[in-house]
Amino acid sequence: MLRRQQKSRAIAIDGRREAGFIARNPRESVALLVAACAVVWILINALFMQAGPHPAPLFSTRQGAAIVAPPAAMPSGGTVPVALPPSRNDPIAALIAPSKQLMAIQRALSDFGYGQIRPDGLYGPETRDAIMRFERQQKLPVTGQVSDRLVKALATMTGASLN
Repeated sequence: MLRRQQKSRAIAIDGRREAGFIARNPRESVALLVAACAVVWILINALFMQAGPHPAPLFSTRQGAAIVAPPAAMPSGGTVPVALPPSRNDPIAALIAPSKQLMAIQRALSDFGYGQIRPDGLYGPETRDAIMRFERQQKLPVTGQVSDRLVKALATMTGASLN
């Protein structure tokens, strides 16, 4: 049985050979340099240039955690942080949140027999159909949408304000 002895070889990087790669592939070399610079810049930005926590983190550790005020808002003698109320300037949440006026309209339409509507404050197909039935019977322009005319006509019929 023949045994071979393997000799370990040291890996040496030949500078001339690497310079030849750059000379042979200038586009790829520039692309690699630009990509490396972009990655470094993103890391520097993320690690050192951000003032505070991200406003919408991808991985939240706690749900419903109180937002703590900055040190300037703390009481002068104490070390207890002050909880700030959550922001209410969210236009999307305002669009999809249940509306009290729409709940009153749905309740009135349901009470007067214009449909089996659950008064949840959300505009859906049942609400649209009930509004259209009401508008047809009251000889209003049939739109299926909540309008000032609809609110006034329902308020007159119920005898109460729907706001």
